[in-house]
Amino acid sequence: MDHFLQSPPWGALQRDLGRTVHERSGPGWRFLAVEESNPAGTLLYAPYGPIATSLVAFDAALAALTDLARSCGAVFVRIEPVDAGFPADDAARVLRARGLRPAPANQQPELTWLVDLDRDFKAVLADMKPVNRNLYRNIHKKGVTFRSSQDPAEIPVLLTFLHLTAARNGFTPQSDGYLTQVARSLMPAGAATLFIAELDGAPIAAALAYDSADTRTYAHAALDDAHRKLSAGIPLLVTLMADARDRGLKQVDLWGIAPADQPDHTWAGFTAFKKSFGGREVAYPGTWDLPVRKLRYRGYRAARTGLQATRRGIRMARTLPDRLRGTLHR
Repeated sequence: MDHFLQSPPWGALQRDLGRTVHERSGPGWRFLAVEESNPAGTLLYAPYGPIATSLVAFDAALAALTDLARSCGAVFVRIEPVDAGFPADDAARVLRARGLRPAPANQQPELTWLVDLDRDFKAVLADMKPVNRNLYRNIHKKGVTFRSSQDPAEIPVLLTFLHLTAARNGFTPQSDGYLTQVARSLMPAGAATLFIAELDGAPIAAALAYDSADTRTYAHAALDDAHRKLSAGIPLLVTLMADARDRGLKQVDLWGIAPADQPDHTWAGFTAFKKSFGGREVAYPGTWDLPVRKLRYRGYRAARTGLQATRRGIRMARTLPDRLRGTLHR
């Protein structure tokens, strides 16, 4: 799988956002790494990278990342080796043997949902829930049409719907400025496409997808509350999939799901939505850190652990009955 977060267009976007980006490659390996800052200082972050064809190639990529980190003064390297020459279920052993340790939190989703497209599209439809297939086949009868665009000037269509969805569901979407720059950088390059559902010529839903060499990633989507009963987001996503297959892409990544054994997970609702389109779960190794300036890194982890412990203590204290809190403080 060729992930868009390791693609040249994504590197160009990061540079357009004012970030320092490093791209390196060698026999059987490559990576895109972005310089970031956190309380430890500078770090090098390779989102869903490095990419390697074998364990030997992975070791070479890791050595190149370490050398690069030293040259730019980074305290540590942060990686997410989703395609690095070893199976995900052996990742912990492989990575710990090379001095890496799990990051305090995953940067990108550790679980995702893929729909394979390298087959007849009728088979793709057959794997979906019947309601999804029926909406895709029949929604045109209600006057709904679909189109795609790579014109950055149309990104406000999505932004408007994202604000409506955020207000309804109580979350904070990515900023208009960020997504506007995404559109300006990626859409003219053919690396991002906006899909729009329209009712009688007026937009009622939109979705933004990112493309790599073999995969389309479903990244942002929202709809107009006034037309929620039409469920246009479902056939819009199927249209996005059909278009990806027509372009020769092998799969659609629906981007991040909740673990099956966590029904109360924040992502549980849209996980059920994604799984209704058929497909399969894919597990990644997660986010790992390789300390370069080891003393500085240990201090950073110790401080973070202490802060988390303090916050847990405060939360626990707030849940105690008033009478019990008074007893504890006598």
